Amino acid sequence: MTLRLGALSTAFAALAATTAIASCPIESGSIRVLSNEFGALRAVNAAAADCAGEGVEVVLNQTTEHRDLQVAALTPNPAEYTSAVVANSSIVPLMNEGLIRPLDDLIAEYAPDLPKLNQVSVGGNVMAIAFMANAQHLYVRTDILEQVGKEIPTTYEEVLDVLAAIEEAGIMEHPFAMNTKTGWNLGEEFINMYLGHGGEFFKPGTAEVAINNETGLKTLEMLAALNAYANPDFLTFDSNATQALWESGELAVAYMWGSRGGGMLDDEGSTPEVVNNTKLVAAPTVDGGSLPASTLWWDGFTIAKNISDKDAAATFQAMVHGIGPATVEANQSEAVWLSSAYQPGPQAEGVSATAQAGAKPYPMLPYMGLLHTALGNELSAFLQGQESAEQALADVEAAYTEAAREQGFLQ
Repeated sequence: MTLRLGALSTAFAALAATTAIASCPIESGSIRVLSNEFGALRAVNAAAADCAGEGVEVVLNQTTEHRDLQVAALTPNPAEYTSAVVANSSIVPLMNEGLIRPLDDLIAEYAPDLPKLNQVSVGGNVMAIAFMANAQHLYVRTDILEQVGKEIPTTYEEVLDVLAAIEEAGIMEHPFAMNTKTGWNLGEEFINMYLGHGGEFFKPGTAEVAINNETGLKTLEMLAALNAYANPDFLTFDSNATQALWESGELAVAYMWGSRGGGMLDDEGSTPEVVNNTKLVAAPTVDGGSLPASTLWWDGFTIAKNISDKDAAATFQAMVHGIGPATVEANQSEAVWLSSAYQPGPQAEGVSATAQAGAKPYPMLPYMGLLHTALGNELSAFLQGQESAEQALADVEAAYTEAAREQGFLQ
């Protein structure tokens, strides 16, 4: 599976040109979209809905539970939704089950000038249209760093040093947060940190998991050390929780998605003191490594297989309109858009720096989702001090292996 990410690691200003929609408004068909729920996707979906003419059905389900819904929702014939908005990981289950269609013919007919950068190709077929990039990275309060005489950290070891100084100075009781909610978020934080340590998730050429090792132990030790400076309920923290904590002024350092940058730097929900001293910087390295402990992501739309060609055409056209220049120009701060209409600002600095430092894309393997699930479900006991790191990794290995055998990836 490939996405042309070269531009992400060189110059965000040189990203894809924007393709004009072939026909809008759309006069027939149904547009039913399942997506995550945050500002950029709300804007895209709203613009797609605006493309629907009179009599065209429009259904938008914007929910943080979209990953849990998508396979079941696209399995019936006809599918419940005509499009699922996905990312690196969430596209894989849909392809494994044959639930999304190739987009080459739709591109040729309705968007022939769509840049290759936006086209996510798998096995020679375009399976998704990427329209924004994302990564997790550091957010820092520069005023608080100045109070303790510290520079912006570039390694996780330096992050720990900063947090210790803040706690010792009595400035904040819990100065740090990351998205460690049990489940997908926690699994993602292990993956980021493990990659930063230079780890490989599977034995070469196989689906056999390979995290129960010294690198895995170092990864857990760093996650535990960081979260010692977090609120004790850190296993409930998702993006909404970490953003709320930041905007309320309760954090000095956080590890969050770049797509939250616009909301962090606007004048809503926070104070001038917080906003004016918030800086988005690259994800740190760890343990002497050279790569950021993060993963590069894209978000894009797919078209369901189990729908009529008329609904597929209507949805494709609407979604291309939804990611068009008008949407991008009106929502500059909501995402790092893959569009020539995007002018990067301070909200994109963390993603840009993380990409330029060589962060790896999230692994797009058929069995990666099984490992991600096992990590998210099995690591919380260790982080709560209820079991050893060795036992936690053994639990992950056992859970993954059982699931991989059930799915036919292992004998």
